Amino acid sequence: MKNLILPILSIILILTSCTKDDCPSTCGTIANDGIDGDCYWLEIRNECSNNKKTFCFDQDVWMNNYVGGHFCVTNVDPW
Repeated sequence: MKNLILPILSIILILTSCTKDDCPSTCGTIANDGIDGDCYWLEIRNECSNNKKTFCFDQDVWMNNYVGGHFCVTNVDPW
């Protein structure tokens, strides 16, 4: 029983330690995509906060990425 305490506490700490303030990442998984007028959008699920945010890109960026793929957004604040 004593041997299980440290691994269980470690898992709890890992699961609760990642918050928006702790994660400066602007990368994640593409959750959805689409086109609205001139906006070729990708909805990205942040790899740390798990929040989703939608961004507009040009057609080339949009065509070269797919739902389920990993993507990093530059020049934005973490979300």
